[in-house]
Amino acid sequence: MFPDRLINLAMLTLDDARQKRLKLVTAESCTGGLLAGLLTEISGSSDVFERGYVTYSNKAKQEILGVAGDVLADYGAVSEPVVRMMAEGALEASRANISVAITGIAGPGGGTPMKPVGTVHFACARENRAVLHEMHQFGEIGRQAVREASLEVALKLIGQQIA
Repeated sequence: MFPDRLINLAMLTLDDARQKRLKLVTAESCTGGLLAGLLTEISGSSDVFERGYVTYSNKAKQEILGVAGDVLADYGAVSEPVVRMMAEGALEASRANISVAITGIAGPGGGTPMKPVGTVHFACARENRAVLHEMHQFGEIGRQAVREASLEVALKLIGQQIA
């Protein structure tokens, strides 16, 4: 279901978290739960993966993760302030130590001149640490490719918070 490179990266991420006794939570929009699916594809992930949220709509981001409606209105769902609030909200709503959040425009439609297709924001939060943020513009490489590239970025961000 997932390419070997992503399975291998997920296995390493889970192993690193397991060694440090850390639990993970995901908050996903444009990836629609694929990161949670990737992590749980690996046997034994239940001792590290705590839960995942798929908050595709703005209302879900507000209700489940506590993203403020005025932040959504001012910046849009695909923005740094929103993805940071998603990561912080997932951490607060779970029993995990590290959260990762993803929101973006996978395409093929939905892009604008300011936020073209392939724009994805990531945030990774860990208790008592600064929230990490990255924005990538993958371009119009296709919906599946944007989503797969997003999984790789998210796993690498988790790795930075585990270290």
